[in-house]
Amino acid sequence: MKFAFDTDEVLRDTLSKMKATYEKFFIEDYVSEEGEEEFEYKIIEPITSHKFSEHFLFPSDSDYINFLYLDFPMNIFGHSPSISANTFNTFSEIQKTVLSKRDKLSVIGMGVAKIKPASLFFYSKYGMEVDNIQFYNKKTIKKIWSKFDVIVTANPDLLEIKPKNKISIKINTDYNQNYESDYSIDSIEGFTSVYNQLKLKHA
Repeated sequence: MKFAFDTDEVLRDTLSKMKATYEKFFIEDYVSEEGEEEFEYKIIEPITSHKFSEHFLFPSDSDYINFLYLDFPMNIFGHSPSISANTFNTFSEIQKTVLSKRDKLSVIGMGVAKIKPASLFFYSKYGMEVDNIQFYNKKTIKKIWSKFDVIVTANPDLLEIKPKNKISIKINTDYNQNYESDYSIDSIEGFTSVYNQLKLKHA
């Protein structure tokens, strides 16, 4: 089978780094420019929606886009921590000892503008040894399911469009509780149990 592990909230703790970056540059250290209209920067928590622009407040949509994709992509996507201290050890074990030799493993991730090089930096920082890395965006997200049999993801956008003949494994987060999946786990440590179930079904 062809397996894909998504990046955000599966391998990378992106959301916590988003919060830390926003708090540092727009709350703690922010200095408004002369003549700039006063705006209250704040994070609306808990973050229960995948529409993060509703939680990270900016004067305009373009300011939010600049924050993520142009001004701070390396801070957020490059320098994010892994989900836990053991995440990449577990992922390496999945790659080398859990999956069979017939299975194929890929990593996928949101890739817009400078997020791509920032993500590649993140993967290299943790010594990831996967041969196939694929990026997707809003225009290409529907095609990603055609390339894999099983996707491990926290992304509601991917969960929503899953074809019936594919398998989704959801990493549980506050913002994806209302989205269905074939299996759900709290972290990739739970993947081996699901994989063993899949092997029995497809034996």
